[in-house]
Amino acid sequence: MFSVFLGKRRKYNLILAGLLLCLWFFRSFSISFPEDVIENDVEVVFWNCARANSFKTAFLENEGIPDIMVLNEAKAISLDRVKKKYPEYYFYKSDFQIDIFSKTPIDIEIEQVSKFNSAVIKFSSAGINFYVVDMVASLDVPKTWEFKFENKIVKNTENTIVLGDFNVPYESRFLNDLKDHYNHFFSKKGNGFRETWPWNMPLLSIDHIWVSKDLKIINSEKINTRNSDHSMIKTVIRK
Repeated sequence: MFSVFLGKRRKYNLILAGLLLCLWFFRSFSISFPEDVIENDVEVVFWNCARANSFKTAFLENEGIPDIMVLNEAKAISLDRVKKKYPEYYFYKSDFQIDIFSKTPIDIEIEQVSKFNSAVIKFSSAGINFYVVDMVASLDVPKTWEFKFENKIVKNTENTIVLGDFNVPYESRFLNDLKDHYNHFFSKKGNGFRETWPWNMPLLSIDHIWVSKDLKIINSEKINTRNSDHSMIKTVIRK
């Protein structure tokens, strides 16, 4: 639409825009063939709830109860009611608007927040190490500072999953360390556009699940929802 204002250069700008659109499409769109899930596979779900939702809505959006579910910016409510409904499962509520659910016990190992309010939680459950990352979205905070904080904490490169709202897209150079040691859940086994924000539009892939290369990704999915401006993301892992 901006080509209307570009006069004689309109044709060249339309060609350039078309080439960039094709480049984006082929880099963002994934086609894969998911495998059948077996009993010991681990289903992992992450969702930025936009401060309006909790596990009740998350389980409905997921159409079932996964093995591990992490909610970011979860609704500020007590977990007592949901614990009573699911007494056989395990829940953890952090001080950083991060809630964790698991079908097996949760062992919290690290909880740290930077002075600019980026947060990282390390926990183990289902026999896997997890790092939950919530990167501050403020434009006033240099990404270099916050990813330096994150990289100092995220050390494991085997039997490990790193997930969360990174507030940078898949193409960002700040994710290069993760790309060296982990597979991106959707690029490896997803179908469609990997972008997760905003409002079901394929614009930016800022929500990620990174899986260490010794673990096998069986299938991955992005669930679009009107209950948050972020899509829910999920993957199934085989150890």
